[in-house]
Amino acid sequence: MSTRASAARYARALLDVVIKEGNPEQVDQELTAFADLVAGTPDLQKALTNPAVPVSAKRGILDTLLSRLKPSKPLAKLLQLLADRNRLVIVGDLAAAYRERLMEYRQIVRAEVITAAPLAPERLAQFEQRLASATGRRVTMSARVDPALIGGAVARVGSIVYDGSVATQLARIRERLEKMG
Repeated sequence: MSTRASAARYARALLDVVIKEGNPEQVDQELTAFADLVAGTPDLQKALTNPAVPVSAKRGILDTLLSRLKPSKPLAKLLQLLADRNRLVIVGDLAAAYRERLMEYRQIVRAEVITAAPLAPERLAQFEQRLASATGRRVTMSARVDPALIGGAVARVGSIVYDGSVATQLARIRERLEKMG
């Protein structure tokens, strides 16, 4: 099984427990902080993810970290379980999968809007409201500029792309003209 699939299973289980016993947002912050600490400290990452390092040594390192970081009980238990199973390599994927699950649970969808020129903050807010009404969920939106669009906008909500750019419209017109001629 891939690390992403494993991470998704652990994330689902963690969120189910945290919804009943704790604060899902706090666990998200704690898990992200732990994953960032491991990813940002090469020696720590090697020690926790290297298969040649004995599980008992990994567990000792993890227990020391947990005593200093003091994460919530469900997260600490999961990290200890991962250490015992020699699966701490999935911590980065676990943090990403947990965040996605949490957003799904909270009915939040991530969107990206690409425009040919920067939009004023009020236009971005209008865009966000329209996407929220179209999806029926709250939207967290990021925006970027791509002058190649010529005009219009492209909105990416999850895996769905809404393309209202001038560049795409011109490409469609060109295709039709080429088919006719």
